[in-house]
Amino acid sequence: MKRLKSFLSLLVLFLPLAIATPCLAQAKTPPGITPVVMIEGIAEYHLANGLQVLLAPDDSRAQTTVNMSYKVGSRNEGAGETGMAHLLEHLLFRGSPKHPDALAEFSRRGLAANGSTSTDLTNYYATFSSNPDTLRWYLSWQADAMLNSRISRADLDAEMPVVRNEMERGENSPFSMLLQQTDAAAYVWHPYGRSVIGARSDVEHVDVAQLQAFYHRYYQPDNAVLIVTGRFDTQQVLQWIAQDFGPMVRPTRVLPPEYTVEPVQQGARATTLRRIGGSPIAIAQYHFPEATSDVFTALSMGTDMLADTPAGPLYQSLVKSGQASSVFGFARAMQQPGYAVFGAQLQPDADPQAALKILEQTLESGGIDQLDQTALDRNRTAWLNQWKQIYNQPASLADALSNAVSRGDWRLLFIEPLRVRALTLDSIRTELKTWLLPSNRTSGLYLPTPDPKYAPAAPAADLKPWIEQLKTGTTRPTVATFDTDPQAIDATTQRSALTLPNGTVSMALLPKATPGDQVHGFLRLHFGSVEQMKGLGLVPSMTAAMLLRGTDDMSRQQIEDRLNALDSELAFNDEGNTLTVSLRSSREHLPELLKLVFHLLRHPSFPATELAEIQRSLTTNIENEAVSPSYLVRNALQRHGQPWKPEDIRYTPTAQEMLAQTKTLTRDQLLKFHDRFYGAGGMTVSLVGDFDPKALQDTLRDALSGWHQAPAYVRIPDPWYAVAPKTFEIPAPGKANANYLATLPLKLQDTDPRWPALMLANYLLGGSEDSRLWQSIRVKQGLSYGVGSNLRASAFEPSGAWTLFATMASQNAQTLQQAMRATLDATLKSGFTQQDVDQGVTSLVNYLQLGRSSDTWLADRWLDYLETGRSFAWQQHIIDQLKALKADQVNDAMRTLLKPDDLSIAVAADSHPKH
Repeated sequence: MKRLKSFLSLLVLFLPLAIATPCLAQAKTPPGITPVVMIEGIAEYHLANGLQVLLAPDDSRAQTTVNMSYKVGSRNEGAGETGMAHLLEHLLFRGSPKHPDALAEFSRRGLAANGSTSTDLTNYYATFSSNPDTLRWYLSWQADAMLNSRISRADLDAEMPVVRNEMERGENSPFSMLLQQTDAAAYVWHPYGRSVIGARSDVEHVDVAQLQAFYHRYYQPDNAVLIVTGRFDTQQVLQWIAQDFGPMVRPTRVLPPEYTVEPVQQGARATTLRRIGGSPIAIAQYHFPEATSDVFTALSMGTDMLADTPAGPLYQSLVKSGQASSVFGFARAMQQPGYAVFGAQLQPDADPQAALKILEQTLESGGIDQLDQTALDRNRTAWLNQWKQIYNQPASLADALSNAVSRGDWRLLFIEPLRVRALTLDSIRTELKTWLLPSNRTSGLYLPTPDPKYAPAAPAADLKPWIEQLKTGTTRPTVATFDTDPQAIDATTQRSALTLPNGTVSMALLPKATPGDQVHGFLRLHFGSVEQMKGLGLVPSMTAAMLLRGTDDMSRQQIEDRLNALDSELAFNDEGNTLTVSLRSSREHLPELLKLVFHLLRHPSFPATELAEIQRSLTTNIENEAVSPSYLVRNALQRHGQPWKPEDIRYTPTAQEMLAQTKTLTRDQLLKFHDRFYGAGGMTVSLVGDFDPKALQDTLRDALSGWHQAPAYVRIPDPWYAVAPKTFEIPAPGKANANYLATLPLKLQDTDPRWPALMLANYLLGGSEDSRLWQSIRVKQGLSYGVGSNLRASAFEPSGAWTLFATMASQNAQTLQQAMRATLDATLKSGFTQQDVDQGVTSLVNYLQLGRSSDTWLADRWLDYLETGRSFAWQQHIIDQLKALKADQVNDAMRTLLKPDDLSIAVAADSHPKH
């Protein structure tokens, strides 16, 4: 169940982690809990009832994550039960007698909570600002949900439209539907061939008694793993776990045995999907062994090497030739023998059959022999770098441990790096040639063959040799606790200006200890004015997109290899007349990364071949977006009433105008734009993490030396302008999922005394799972999988907007519009109580505190504060204002500005839906 919260979109929830855990021999455990092993600071415990517990404490972050993983997924569903595991995931959030609305309670406490279902696992997780009371409550909720969830007919009926809406969202994606059909063709007997979300007929006719039986069978302590990471007291958490989960009796039932083994495939299979819109996609799927097998590791790395961009054989044979705009490949790590998928997003005018043939031939013949040691070193380094980042982040560590459980054993998290380091080029080539065979590729066509070659049956997996290599009793280095109070952040941050002959660099530098010596940050270049940006169209954004594609002395691949070697990440994003560089590195590699950044900024070569590839990819993306309901409603409202002429940088073009601009872009345009606007002068830098501020300034001084000054920066105005209300009904043929979007321009600046009240009003209206829109439209009426509202106000001028959004089934488009209006009217009439206000403030403050525990979020805030002249004292001011709010203030502010009759509304839906 995935939902993007408007408020939480500003928060970075996956943050670096350092673990400091005593040896298990020193830990005191409550009666009924048995310590098992500790590996790299992750301690395993068992309860007498079978519950497995993994604890990874980290005092350096004011953040905690709890994940409850149940070893049940769509693989465990019987005939007529497809989608049951996923449906249960939804229904657990519907609550129990003790917790009648779990999602609302999460929002009130400031939990970023969700759940997910896969073929092998169902899990429920939450990340929140570290607080013993919140942790205690959430653990008790997990225990209650394990035994006492309602799973009632009323909840099932209410949730059913929401699940159908989620189905329809997937049905909108040609790739998702193609992969679903390919899975079904590849697996004749095994349940891996079925979609996790299930057959519509099974889900719509599910028997509640069967659902309850499924819940009681699998949602038991002996089939679950409880994972806690982040800041918490180990002894206290163990005590709470003993209190909440210890009394549960070990089940006497025996889980149903799984007999089905997919036979070795003995001939190629094929499937064709024909639908409206989009561009062609070609994929080839091959059966692979299960994730616990050594063979899988070699095949997975080989998959990455074959699909690597831009050096991999698939890219070279399909993208370089102009057949495809992009290629991809991934191996599904599954508990039982799974598969790998290779594919290409084809150009609209490409011959799909010819492209598919090239794809197959590259995989099954010449492509494997093209793999060399350089490719292995590159992909292995990238894999290990990513693994280190996962392990250094509390929320993603919990997720990674959960994923390892789904694959068969949590210790795979540490076994897999051992396997990856032990890989050889010969072993990878050998395994790829063994498994990437025509007979193992997914047509019900039988071809008599004198000497057929078949992939072998999946070998038995053996983790024992790898487990023996793991060092037990090991811990992770401790990292000093960081105070996330706004005043402490301001006191710790060094704000200064570096004055150079060619301009000034404004800096906000927050040096602090971090797990893995990590540092996150941003650089922003400012240049020119709105007048100077006239007529440039896509040129600024394309210039930024080309910065990683090559310099005078480095190719695209060399740039990627250099980033890999530095274990660093880099991205360039433009917005009008600014260019923002986002980066992640370490104390050791930051100076070299910054040198690389400025080399890319100062010496891009804009290779013609790379520009052509970007143009093809952008064309494909635009054509795909042009039929997307989400794009259709967004584009309609952005264009409605806009005062800008087409040559203005603020103008919102149509898809056709975007395509025309894309086709006419030239390398000379990019070179001229770069030469004119990129340069020293107005630059801001914000960094948070483990680095030396003085060394940073020396690096900046050297990197900027001799660079010409950019044209003087003048912020591009974003003034409020009146828009007459209008409703757009936009046809979206063939799209099962529809989109609703409504917007109301506001003459509002965030310095307005009403701003804190309006922030809270929006949060209570549509910013959480306890909001009026969510409760009415998602929970009670079941019309939308995702519904909510956003409110923005500029820090520079009175300009903002209130936005409402929802997805729904096309046949429910009219009903949803009526429900949105009815909910708005009812909210404006009744207003919010003081209890609503107090709960909302607590939740908002908790989310802000959670954000301050993220280094990336802190750096992002400082980047904005450098431009507005603010500091975290501004956030403290907002928090103080929130805490002082009265219900009358919130209601008056909302009623003054939120006028439903003034909303412009866009709905994109299929007027003749199938369902």
